[in-house]
Amino acid sequence: MRILILNGPNLNLVGTREPGIYGAQDFLSFYEELTAVYDDAASFEYHQSNVEGELIDLLQAADGNFDGVLLNAGGYTHTSVAIMDCVAAIKIPVVEVHISNPLAREDFRHTSLVGQRCLATVSGFGLDSYRLALEGLLTHLEG
Repeated sequence: MRILILNGPNLNLVGTREPGIYGAQDFLSFYEELTAVYDDAASFEYHQSNVEGELIDLLQAADGNFDGVLLNAGGYTHTSVAIMDCVAAIKIPVVEVHISNPLAREDFRHTSLVGQRCLATVSGFGLDSYRLALEGLLTHLEG
């Protein structure tokens, strides 16, 4: 199986940005650990962009080339009708991922436009949210 992990704005700063919320480990080292553990189950590709249109282009290109997507749209989660529409338009499953628990944070983070079109959402477990989301996605794809 081929899985795309796609991170949105400011997630390139994980490990240095607000470590009390996002942790001290950088995403690339976590990604290397994650893909090493699941090497037998799937192949992976990772992209991060601070640009909404680039995220949409990557999601559209994933359709038919990947079996599923783990998407952390960052701040676009709460604002991007365009990313929400893209997730609805593609045929592969997308799982929304968040390092923190948006519902335990500011009120504006309580609404996820993107998540309304996703297969599922996993949040609040730090970087381990990606592993949990991957487990769920792989189980869904194998079912």
